[in-house]
Amino acid sequence: MVHVAWTTKSSNIMNIDIPLENTKKQLFDQFLNENHVLKSSLLNSDNPEQVHEALRKMALNILEENPVAIDFYKTKKTGREQFDNLTWKDFAAIRILDYIDRSGIEVKDLNLRGEKITSRPFHWLWEAAHGSLSNIDHDFIVDMSRLFKQLKGDSARKLPSKNDVLKWMDKHPSGLDKEIIQLRNKNRDRIIRKFIGLIDKGKKKDSKYQFEEGLNFEQKYEKMQEWWNERLFHLRFAIRSPELLNEMLDNSLSGETMNILQDARQAGIPTFVNPYYLSLLNVNEPKHLKGTDEAIREYVFYSRELVDEFGHIVAWEKEDVVEKGKPNAAGWLLPDGHNIHRRYPEVSILIPDTMGRACGGLCSSCQRMYDFQSGHLNFNLDKLQPREKWHDKLERLMNYFEEDSQLRDILITGGDALMSSDKSLKAILDATYQMALNKKKKNEERPEGEKYAEMMRVRLGTRLPVYLPQRITPELIKILADFKKKASAIGVRQFVIQTHFETAMEVTPEAKEGIDKLLSAGWIITNQQVFTAGASKRGHTAKLRKVLNDVGVLPYYTFSVKGYCENSFNFATNERAMQEQIEEKKIGLVPKSFYEDIKAFPDDPENISINIEKLRKAAHLPFLATDRNVLNLPGVGKSLTYRTIGITSDGRRILEFDHDHTRRHSPIIAKLGKIVIVESKSISKYLRQLASMGENVDDYIDVYGYSIGETEPVIPIYKYPEYKYKATEEFSNLIY
Repeated sequence: MVHVAWTTKSSNIMNIDIPLENTKKQLFDQFLNENHVLKSSLLNSDNPEQVHEALRKMALNILEENPVAIDFYKTKKTGREQFDNLTWKDFAAIRILDYIDRSGIEVKDLNLRGEKITSRPFHWLWEAAHGSLSNIDHDFIVDMSRLFKQLKGDSARKLPSKNDVLKWMDKHPSGLDKEIIQLRNKNRDRIIRKFIGLIDKGKKKDSKYQFEEGLNFEQKYEKMQEWWNERLFHLRFAIRSPELLNEMLDNSLSGETMNILQDARQAGIPTFVNPYYLSLLNVNEPKHLKGTDEAIREYVFYSRELVDEFGHIVAWEKEDVVEKGKPNAAGWLLPDGHNIHRRYPEVSILIPDTMGRACGGLCSSCQRMYDFQSGHLNFNLDKLQPREKWHDKLERLMNYFEEDSQLRDILITGGDALMSSDKSLKAILDATYQMALNKKKKNEERPEGEKYAEMMRVRLGTRLPVYLPQRITPELIKILADFKKKASAIGVRQFVIQTHFETAMEVTPEAKEGIDKLLSAGWIITNQQVFTAGASKRGHTAKLRKVLNDVGVLPYYTFSVKGYCENSFNFATNERAMQEQIEEKKIGLVPKSFYEDIKAFPDDPENISINIEKLRKAAHLPFLATDRNVLNLPGVGKSLTYRTIGITSDGRRILEFDHDHTRRHSPIIAKLGKIVIVESKSISKYLRQLASMGENVDDYIDVYGYSIGETEPVIPIYKYPEYKYKATEEFSNLIY
């Protein structure tokens, strides 16, 4: 028997503590009784089309009160400025009209492995009013109830105050808090003691990390503490089985969790958690810290949905699927299907054939889980060691950048860029420097207007400041500093470590020390956060931004979880992402008068935390808001420009995304059109999940009303510098 796991004071229709299956008719009757005009229309209409006609008239009457809204609905005038002038009732009216306009739409639901579904919300309501409730579910009724409350003005959007957000932030501790540091020290002590026991029993052997004969326990413990500061120790001693993972966590995992992890192993999903990151998980924590590591646990432990879908996962980013000699989904011809990923004219991703194909751990919602499924990524570190042939291949890949007319931004990632050895990383950066120099020299021979884009930005994509800060050594810092010095001399202007902190609980003293070292090399650090269910709790991301600001890291993107059914457990709905975006900008938006200040941050990386603090004080900001909240769309790129055009019978919304109009795209965008995505869970199911984490649903209830999105413009610090010459507008390596 399934019960609703949460209640709310703000809506009687949600205040339920009885079995869901027995409440559908009660819910629907209450919905009708709260909407007399709709009830009359449903009962007195001969068919659903008559209902459409009545609702269309009602919605248009509302929109006509706001000229901006009617133009927005008809797509005559769209964009962020128009979006910001829509009222809460406008949102509802536009959604009703979109439901009517797209009634009967048939789409592939990749949460159901491509099964075709339809959206006929008002047909289903008409049938329900005439006695047949078989086509609708509990969550559908709740979503429609919230829609009509919004339309009538019975539920007004209430944006939180600065004090509200600060109060929510206080619920979330940081890895720099004294109490958390003490807890992690206990965790480290427990893990070290367990490894000593495993080594002594011969259950853990390693050619490098072994005890000399005759050492007593205290001496072994001291030796293990030394090893703890070495990245190689954490990679070689990474936890690779569910049983060892449970043992290291004092056998605290539930039977259900263990079954999922064991089934994951059978399905081919690797377990790989290094000891340092494992020490961030709470075990036997005080009551007031229960659940504070939720976002970390979402990354370590797999969901049943992921395990069941592994083997059937479809590549989310269609442009990553490449056939030799054929363009990818964005129209780009690539020299290799697994080393270069490209979507936009200016930037391309480089994934090296080194240990950079591996990571310091496996994130359960990894966007490249498809590549783990196909075997292109794995944790067999010996097989990922660079081969001699990589040198020749790297040269060919760099020729691609050099000979392309538009590329000016290289993102070296993986896997993880910093998983490459110092020698391999230096070789990649040296090749990048030579490519940039060659491109610059060849431009000297090209006439004005025909010159190619020169390299302006070099980025390293890495989660090791989070997963394995022991990787950030003096040798690495010298490589980065030396590269910046010589690359700056030939015109490269932006040097970025693009990392991925998910929660303030990951910002530890070790991570802070690593960040300080990276900043000392002259590279700025930006953060991309994945907006998982655990990370979407009120105040969580705001606290992360503040703590990152304190240590000198700039918030960059906030990504909605990518993927279909395999990520449904971790999925926080796009409506929640839109709610967070608008509310964080209300108190964290950098005023335009400070754009020049923030634009100068990369010129002084070593003092960036001081400069961020000065800006926050001057602008009265508790934190610097994320640059943009986005979803990475198949073939289209990053965007949060969407309309809710339909809803499934179980309450999952159907969204139609357009590309980000504020940046350049491949010309193929015009042919691709808009992308339709079916969300993997209903808003009601998402809220029940938050309630199970101890959240108060009253704090989120407005989320139902967010049915439209517009992508935010990029602030100047993330824009490319201007060239001193006129570059060509011609594209190379493009077929569309």
